[in-house]
Amino acid sequence: MNDWRERFPGVAEAEWRDWRWQQRHALRTPEALARLFPLTEAERRGLELTRASFRLGVTPYYASLIDADHPSCPIRRQAIPVAAEAAGAPGDLRDPLGEDAHRPARSVVHKYRDRVLFLAGDTCSVYCRHCTRRRITGGEEGGFDRSAMEEGVAYVRAHPEVRDVLVSGGDPLVLADERLEWLLGLLREVPHVQILRLATRAPVTNPMRVTPELARLLRRFAPLFVVTHFNHAKECTPDAAEACGLLVDAGVPVENQSVLLRGVNSTARNVRTLNEKLLTFRVRPYYLHQGDLAEGTGHLRTPLSCGLGILEELRGRTSGLAIPHLAVDLPGGLGKVTVQPSWLLGRADAGGADAGGHWFRSYEGRRAFYPDPPEADCGCPYDAVFYGDDA
Repeated sequence: MNDWRERFPGVAEAEWRDWRWQQRHALRTPEALARLFPLTEAERRGLELTRASFRLGVTPYYASLIDADHPSCPIRRQAIPVAAEAAGAPGDLRDPLGEDAHRPARSVVHKYRDRVLFLAGDTCSVYCRHCTRRRITGGEEGGFDRSAMEEGVAYVRAHPEVRDVLVSGGDPLVLADERLEWLLGLLREVPHVQILRLATRAPVTNPMRVTPELARLLRRFAPLFVVTHFNHAKECTPDAAEACGLLVDAGVPVENQSVLLRGVNSTARNVRTLNEKLLTFRVRPYYLHQGDLAEGTGHLRTPLSCGLGILEELRGRTSGLAIPHLAVDLPGGLGKVTVQPSWLLGRADAGGADAGGHWFRSYEGRRAFYPDPPEADCGCPYDAVFYGDDA
C-alpha cells in the first residue's frame, strides 16, 4: 500500500482523518484519477463510455490503496470502470433482483413477509463497479428526501408482520449523524420492529466515517447489526480494523457480505485470506454472493461452479467461522437461496445392509455412513405448553 501522503501532498492529517473531507474530495473525473497514476486504455475507454450511465466516485482513502503498477489490482477493478462495463452480457437486467415490483413506497422494498429493505439514499462514498442497484445509485431516480423516508416509515408502521428492517441505499453512512439518528429513531419507535440492520461500505471505503460518536449512536438502537462489504484482503487496512473495532467495542455486531468477482477475489485463497483476516477484526463472514445480473457487471460475474469450488476447498482447511454461505439472489424478485457442495452421497434404502441411514463424503473424499435412529417422529411435545396452542 502506498503512503497516502505520496499521492495527496499538502493534505493535512486532520483533513485526511475527516470523513466529510473524504466525501467532499472524492475523485469524480477521469482527469482526477489520471493525476494519481497512469490509466490503461481499457480504463480510459471505460471512463468515457460509462460517463453518462453510472456515477464515478472514489474517496482519496480508497484511491490510496490502488496499486498504480498493476491493472488487475482488486481495489482498482472495483473502483474504476473498464470498457467491458459498457458492453452488454447475456442475462443483464436493469432491476436484477426484481425490487421495483415490490416497492409499495419509494423507500421500501418488501419481498419477504417479515422484513423490508429501507432505501435511505442514492449516494455512496465509492461507486462500486459491481453495484447491483445502479439504477438507483446512478442517480436515475433522484435523491430520497425527508418525505420519502417518512412515507417509508409509515408503511413499516402499518404492517405489523415486519419485524426486521435493513437500512441500505446507496450507503446510509453518507448521511450525517443527525439525519441517521432521526431515521433510526423513527424505525425503532415502531413496536413490532425487533431488529434493525444497517448495510454500509464505510469501513472499507471511508473508515474515518466510523467515529466513537457514531458507534455510540448506533448502539442506542440495539438490537442493530452493521452489515459491511469487504471483498479482498487488500481492503483490510489498519484504518478498516479500527473502524470495525469501534463498532464491536460499542456493542454493535458486524458481519460481512462479499461479492464473488471474477479476477478480483474468485479463488479459495482470496476468500480464505479475507475471511480469516476479518475474524481478527471480530467481523463475522456471512455471505459470499454470486454476482447479480446487473447491467454492466457481466465481465465480473463468475459461473456458479466457481463459488461451489471455493466452498469445497475451504471446508476442512479453515475454521467454520471463516466459511460463508454462498448466496444467489434469484432474478425476478424470487428471493435469496444458498447453495453448497453436495456432501451427501445418498440414502441407504430400507432392507439393505445399511438400512435407515445416509452415506456422506468428507472434505478429503472419504466415505462415511450415518445411521438414522429407529424412531423418526421429530415432533416436540412441549410446543403446546411453550407456544400456548395445540401444536
